[in-house]
Amino acid sequence: MALVVIVCTAHMLTLTGVFAFPALLPTFVADWSLSNAEAGWISGIPLAANAVSVSILVSLTDKLDARYIFGCGAVLGALSLAGFALFADGFWSAMWFRALGGVSMAATYMPGLRVLVDRFGGDRQSRAVALYTASFSLGTATSFFVAGEAGAAFGWPVAFWISAGASLASGLMVMGLLKKVTPLRPDNAGSVFDIRPVLRNRAAMAYVLAYAAHGWELFAFRAWAVAFLVFSLTLQPNGAGWPSPTVVVTVGSLVAMACSILGNELAERFGRRRMVIAYLLSSATFAMVLGYLPGLPYPWVAAFILIYSGLLQLDSASLTAGAVNASEPGRRGATLGVHSFLGFAGSAIGPLVVGIVLDATGGGQNIQSWGTGFIAMGAVCLIAPLAFLMGRRD
Repeated sequence: MALVVIVCTAHMLTLTGVFAFPALLPTFVADWSLSNAEAGWISGIPLAANAVSVSILVSLTDKLDARYIFGCGAVLGALSLAGFALFADGFWSAMWFRALGGVSMAATYMPGLRVLVDRFGGDRQSRAVALYTASFSLGTATSFFVAGEAGAAFGWPVAFWISAGASLASGLMVMGLLKKVTPLRPDNAGSVFDIRPVLRNRAAMAYVLAYAAHGWELFAFRAWAVAFLVFSLTLQPNGAGWPSPTVVVTVGSLVAMACSILGNELAERFGRRRMVIAYLLSSATFAMVLGYLPGLPYPWVAAFILIYSGLLQLDSASLTAGAVNASEPGRRGATLGVHSFLGFAGSAIGPLVVGIVLDATGGGQNIQSWGTGFIAMGAVCLIAPLAFLMGRRD
């Protein structure tokens, strides 16, 4: 159990800076005169950089102990966050440092999972995977809370400095507290970067494609949730409301963590394939309604955000555990590489598409604009269940 705690804690610390920009989005939009599309680019570029680099980095875990890759990624994350605090002053500089942060996430998220599963086997491995995946939501909550509170009290650079320290600490934990292991190699190894056997694994690819749709919806929501709540506050008769948007999103991330674990337990009990399809359809349907509700009393809007946060994460651990379970022996790293590439490609596109839709429908200054934006956010998950037609039953 100590192993799970160490790896999950380290994973959480690497995420402290990932959502600092979305948490402070209204500040950056005002200070740097960003359009919604530009804000979407800055929110999505870490995920695009992740998608470009993750297949190589995670595939390397079939050859090298993932602990080394994680440690290097944590140091890179600290440098990217410190650089943002020191030098970011507009669209292009922000894009550069956020892209470096995306490469860092590619070297820590799935390699961190590999650190865990290479050291924790047996019947309880699925639960360990669920706890690790759920700790992503805890890291998200920490990121929104630290950025929101530190940014409000001391200015946004301080929030990024704190996140840089957290990322460096995560690398020291994994490198200092865990022993080296030798990864299992496949019988017919071939090139460590050969993904053709993964693409032929229909059962695994069903989970991978569904994960891409999940990432689109999840990261689009996390990129625009604070801005949506800020817009809701402008529609309230009495102006300001409580809790603040960053607090709502922070609590929502904690709800998401619990729902990720719950979703995996239900999938273990009632069938992973069946439950994942139900999760995808429920979150997509809720999203397409939620976007039209910012004019309701603010406490109601906040409550619906919490519900949606939970629905979004029901399938997260189940999708990753499904891909791990369906991977061929010795090709776990390659499978997780493809899983991450497509997942974070979708995650990068989602925030950008929503930003473009908002700009095209009124700039996010009216309810119809946000309603259309949330349709763009959730509709992709209505077609995601088709991915399971290509995979065999669990």
